Amino acid sequence: MRKFEKISFKEFKEIISDDKEFYDNFKLPERKTKYSAGYDFSSPIDKKLKKGECALIPTGVKCKFPGDEVLMIFIRSSLGVKHKIKLSNGTGIIDADYYGNTDNEGHIFIAIENTGKDDFIINKGDRIAQGIFIKYYTVTDEEEIIDERKSGFGSTDGN
Repeated sequence: MRKFEKISFKEFKEIISDDKEFYDNFKLPERKTKYSAGYDFSSPIDKKLKKGECALIPTGVKCKFPGDEVLMIFIRSSLGVKHKIKLSNGTGIIDADYYGNTDNEGHIFIAIENTGKDDFIINKGDRIAQGIFIKYYTVTDEEEIIDERKSGFGSTDGN
């Protein structure tokens, strides 16, 4: 089962806004057309991104999905082509165990960078990235891995 969920209102208040009505009404990622592969992520905040600046944009979203899949995050094509906005990390990789681990609800952030010549404005509600679910495979002669994720963003380097 794949399912997008809102982060808790407690975390939403700490990171995004204490506006309960906004929390109740903001949209989870969605596909816009019948054959779209990507689920569009919208920004829940306004952000001015100066030229050359990188920023972590919160989404207010977490995602539950099978352990043999990955949610890959890509910048929306139009932002890259028209405005020279890219993901700071190239492609966002959301592992299944990012959701609901010991120290983290699984709040997905989008790491973006403005490589253009002008400042770029992200408005609340702007679609900034898209997520695509992909099944992956492991090698057959791999030793059993028993380590579990205990934290959030960038935490697989020793949990």
